[in-house]
Amino acid sequence: MLAEFLQFLFSGVTVGATYALAALGFTLIYNASNVINFAQGEFIMLGGMLAVYFTQAGLVLPLALVLAIVLPAVVGVVLEKLAIEPVKGAESVTLIIITIGASLVIRGLIQVWLGKGAHSLPAFSGDVPLQILGATLMPQSLWVLGVTALVVLGLWYFFNRTLHGKAILATSHNRLAAELVGINTNWVLFMSFAISAALGALGGILVAPITLTSYDVGVMLGLKGFVAAVVGGLGNGLGAVLGGLLVGILEAFGAGYISSSYKDAMPFALILLILFFKPRGLFGGRSTERV
Repeated sequence: MLAEFLQFLFSGVTVGATYALAALGFTLIYNASNVINFAQGEFIMLGGMLAVYFTQAGLVLPLALVLAIVLPAVVGVVLEKLAIEPVKGAESVTLIIITIGASLVIRGLIQVWLGKGAHSLPAFSGDVPLQILGATLMPQSLWVLGVTALVVLGLWYFFNRTLHGKAILATSHNRLAAELVGINTNWVLFMSFAISAALGALGGILVAPITLTSYDVGVMLGLKGFVAAVVGGLGNGLGAVLGGLLVGILEAFGAGYISSSYKDAMPFALILLILFFKPRGLFGGRSTERV
């Protein structure tokens, strides 16, 4: 029983770390602009698919991975410049529809370019599993957890110890006040989309050796990242991380102890419960005004 429990826990924490990176992307953009970016899942897909493409093209793995993070970040910036900035000040529903449309365009282009098939990425440090109290842990899972932990620490340092990070935080608290003290809020939005896209791509790269990747994998990963962000409290960075881990663990235990048929339903059942009983999330997100 212990081995089975640990096996589900390892699986849940691994995939939950990916949801956490996606949730951080949602949180960054929401804080900077009040936009819920439903194209976030496509950045996850882009990371995995581009990493596969570049490795198959013969590039060494480190260079392939760097390009697979940088290019989605560029796509995120282009999305902000061409689709979000021209309609700045539009209603939230309009902006959400724009991001959904952008996700459809990105997914369609990748489908045409790289096809509909599923692709695998080589594990970063071999496929020999580690044995822990009867359960197996793949080395790639350690990469997922370790890199996610480093990203969380890096973001904490960026937002709390650097001028640019504090500018983003100031904009998230009060955009008008930030502009009055000289902060370029357009630059903040620009950077938020770039960092968000890079985080999504990184998640897609890390999980690709475990779950495979394809042109449509970002749909469900993006939705679950959004669930994680809402569960943790939309706008709360630490809540996004904890929400991602919680969603991943719940999904793994639900699939293991109940039925794998309900695996994808678990996160959405959780978000319904959260919205009923804790509308601001388990860890409290940004307050909103009702009119």
